[in-house]
Amino acid sequence: MEVNGHQHSTKGSSFSDFILGSQDGLVNVLGIILGMSAATRDVHLILVATLAALGAESVSMGAVGYTSSAAKRRLYLSTVDRETKELKESSNLGYEEALHVLRGWGFREKELEEGARRVAADPKAMLELMMSYGLKMSPVGKDEARHSFLVVLGSTFLGSAIPIIPLILSGSDVIGGAIGSVVLSGVVLFFIGWYGTRVTVGSVWKGGLQMLVIGLTAGLAGFLIGHFLGATP
Repeated sequence: MEVNGHQHSTKGSSFSDFILGSQDGLVNVLGIILGMSAATRDVHLILVATLAALGAESVSMGAVGYTSSAAKRRLYLSTVDRETKELKESSNLGYEEALHVLRGWGFREKELEEGARRVAADPKAMLELMMSYGLKMSPVGKDEARHSFLVVLGSTFLGSAIPIIPLILSGSDVIGGAIGSVVLSGVVLFFIGWYGTRVTVGSVWKGGLQMLVIGLTAGLAGFLIGHFLGATP
């Protein structure tokens, strides 16, 4: 048995999957480019490493999205079964749980008791109330794991490709390509953070700058590792 709300859950999940995949792919590949460029001037070697990371990261992140969504669905369905059985076994349980939720919404006295009785008398409404507001669990559709796999895989691929573009266009100029990767990645990271905040809540500029700082800090870590390892005889 499943309760309503799957469409809203899928939209929110798709958005978070896109942000996760694009940010992860971009930051990881940027870190590899900066680390490799600090250790070597062989642009072919750097491209091989980044393209291999693009492929492996995309598939790996897609698989994580699939298994994570599948696990959430199994947990959701098992919880629905458990709550359904408990509500059938105890006629008073639904009323008490409804009282607890409605009281938190601000219902008082007669309207609280009447509302709790009405909800408890409808098994479907009671189950939805328990899942969504009592247990804070959102429904996970049977196709959501596959959908999550495709969204995360695609967004990770796109994110991973962004830092590679300047490197390809730079020819044999590794330093110029690395600088171009930082600039383009910074712009895209800021846009991801800006857009993510724009469609949710908060300051769009703060969201953009936060994403930019996180991404470039990770890239700097890759550069420092490559620099010191490359300098080691």
